[in-house]
Amino acid sequence: MSKPSKSNQRFLPKGLSIIYEDRDILVIDKPAGLLTMSTDSEKSKTAYASLTDYVKKGSIRSPHRIFIVHRLDRDTSGLLIFAKTEIAKSKLQESWDQTSKKYIAVTHGKWKEKSGRIDSYLTENKAQVVYSVKDPALGKLSVTDYKILKETEKYSLVEIDLLTGRKNQIRVHFAEAKHPIVGDTKYGDATKKYQRMALHAFSIKFNHPFSGKEMYFESPIPPFLTGLVGGL
Repeated sequence: MSKPSKSNQRFLPKGLSIIYEDRDILVIDKPAGLLTMSTDSEKSKTAYASLTDYVKKGSIRSPHRIFIVHRLDRDTSGLLIFAKTEIAKSKLQESWDQTSKKYIAVTHGKWKEKSGRIDSYLTENKAQVVYSVKDPALGKLSVTDYKILKETEKYSLVEIDLLTGRKNQIRVHFAEAKHPIVGDTKYGDATKKYQRMALHAFSIKFNHPFSGKEMYFESPIPPFLTGLVGGL
């Protein structure tokens, strides 16, 4: 493993850190508020753009590139994998169904069932809002396992095992279960009374695309999440 040199740190935005790097992959800890990749309205302030600058060391002539393996929503923090070659990207995505991804969230209210599975067929409308449909032909199967770790009168700290990786999956499943994620202004409370959305990509386990070695990483749970439930 190599670490970013001090001279290259200037290419990384505040809050973004590289926790693992070798010749094939980068594993980063993304802060909430940072896009994974560009959108029509934001081209430069993204994890992808910053890591491209990092691997190119500021030289536009550098042949080095990075490739997006998967994504996190802008307001979700935590672990992201990027590939440094197109072959590494393809190998990681081909074995993605063997990758284990756990998230931590704080939701509104107390859950009646303290653990369980939510599955539905998710689709998206023209307004980019994701929702469940009953007809399998109209949506993609989406499966979310959850377990309540701690609860208060207002909130629940939830561990999530993401078995499929659809857009906004956790957020939609929890909102439709009447327990929206704290700070989710799209699927929950539309008012911006929380500093961020309480969803964090906590751990990821996968096999290295070339060595086959099992890789496992964790990201510390942000204090905002634990603070909502009085700590762990």
